[in-house]
Amino acid sequence: MRLFIYGTLLDEALRVAVAGAGGQLVDAVLPGYGVRPLSDSVVPIVQVDPQGTAVGKLWGGISADQAARLALYEGIYDYRLIDVTVTLADGTPAAAQMWVPPQDAAAGDGSWSLAHWQTHYAKASVLAAQELFAMDPLPSLSDLAWQFPMMQKRAWGQVQASQTATPASLRYTPDAGDVAVTHRKAPVGSFFRLQGFGVEHRRFDGGRQGPLPREVFVGIEAVIVLPYDPVTERVVLVEQLRMGALIRNDPNPWILEPVAGMIDAFEEPETAALRETKEEAGLDVTLRKVSGCYPSPGNATDFFHCYVGLADIPDTDQWSGGLAAEHEDLRLHVVSLDRALELVASGEMNVAPGVMLIYWLALHRAALRVEFSGGIAS
Repeated sequence: MRLFIYGTLLDEALRVAVAGAGGQLVDAVLPGYGVRPLSDSVVPIVQVDPQGTAVGKLWGGISADQAARLALYEGIYDYRLIDVTVTLADGTPAAAQMWVPPQDAAAGDGSWSLAHWQTHYAKASVLAAQELFAMDPLPSLSDLAWQFPMMQKRAWGQVQASQTATPASLRYTPDAGDVAVTHRKAPVGSFFRLQGFGVEHRRFDGGRQGPLPREVFVGIEAVIVLPYDPVTERVVLVEQLRMGALIRNDPNPWILEPVAGMIDAFEEPETAALRETKEEAGLDVTLRKVSGCYPSPGNATDFFHCYVGLADIPDTDQWSGGLAAEHEDLRLHVVSLDRALELVASGEMNVAPGVMLIYWLALHRAALRVEFSGGIAS
């Protein structure tokens, strides 16, 4: 198989993560086509453009196993193979195949830049591909359609974590080699994942410990938003059935909590927070960052970006929210901050990020009242 590649597969790390090493690459171009960004995405598409020339590589010597892996990866985006004739650097024509997007794929503005993609998105894309092809057996294409977005979200979270400032005015500041992950096993699970591994680390007394067998729930980055009207001092609480409480055998698994949602791959936390608040509660808010925190760092990678969402809350007690496409069945309650504090004290509000945000509001209510005494600007 000979393949003309023009987009993310030009990145060697991603190409190896998807198809493994092997084959020969030479410079090639495809006149009559242009490479554009897919609308609302970071991936490229190639489209017929009589004035354009797609620049890429001719990848020859692709094995049957590599071709199968490529078909699975490209199938995520419903790409298909077509026959093309490319031009090599010496002007020689060469027959090849090329992955192209669905006919209804819409291009975004401008040209797609490999350098820009490599700077901002390559690390997460490689991590997601590595997770996919570490699975044994590999998933079917139909299963991968709903599994791969979660892989991308997990990968994006890992990249974001690696770039996060880590203050250490009180806690220990690690040096290289102070902690090492060993015997990393392939994660198990379809939507969420559980991973076993070994860990060896420096002790506080200067000695070493491990390797110790451990397991973690490999989760995602999420946003938590508590809508709050600083003029009327009312909050919005979301009520819904939660699986963790159900499987724990909680007599009442209908939970009161803030707005909450996963951060999509390549999405900034603030963008996700505004989107989720609009989707779940129908509210446009001004975000006030409260904290970024691990809800359970002993056994999970989950990391929450927590906000108060300042809003002009409607004069009503209750309404329905959520997206039918995501099977959300939500009931929104408007209560006073004092009532929310009573719910915390009684244990009826028992979601940790919600408790934290309600207490934060209790500490800052007076200052917010003064700040917004003239109302919330629309």
